[in-house]
Amino acid sequence: MGSYYYLAAQLPNLVYGQSAPMTSVYFRELAKSLLNAEDGALLDVVNLDPELPGKNAAGDGRPSYAENASASGSDFIDRWREWERALRLNVARYRAQRTKRDNAAPVEPPIHPADAVAAAVKAAVAVESPLEAEMVLDKARWEAIGYLQGLDNFSRNVAYAYLLKLLILERRASFKTEEGFKEYKALYAAILNGAQSSVLGPLGPSVGEPK
Repeated sequence: MGSYYYLAAQLPNLVYGQSAPMTSVYFRELAKSLLNAEDGALLDVVNLDPELPGKNAAGDGRPSYAENASASGSDFIDRWREWERALRLNVARYRAQRTKRDNAAPVEPPIHPADAVAAAVKAAVAVESPLEAEMVLDKARWEAIGYLQGLDNFSRNVAYAYLLKLLILERRASFKTEEGFKEYKALYAAILNGAQSSVLGPLGPSVGEPK
């Protein structure tokens, strides 16, 4: 367990909303080199998306997380999957209610965990921007990861929780990049329109300009 202690002690602190100190790809490889083979292999199934390969083979269009995931071998990973599944199913149910589509939600959300999930969904749907709503949900995910990890700071769960938080920071960074690209395109279009207006004038080509 000495390598586990070393890994946990050397990891830079992660703060929601700040830049990630390393990529998730780099951390997976680093953690695998310090964890035993069994614990390290579980890093490959740590993901923000509860879509599970091989589930819902019937192909009825429902997301795979409509079904319970099989045990992973880690209580932390299993509880995280349950939490994320409950979150997504509650979001789907709310959207179905708003659009008055009875068949829009894949299945009824599980009863537990209820309070934290319900609060996160309520906060997310209170904002109009889909991007801001997703950020609200990511903040709830961040807090849930810390809660699920518990107080044991030198177990394999530290690596799994750290990886999940890195994935959240990477996704948040991609949101910013996408939003920045949209702003750039809008600014570029405005510059072009302004340049064309200055050349053509309100009624057409300016006096002295070739037609």
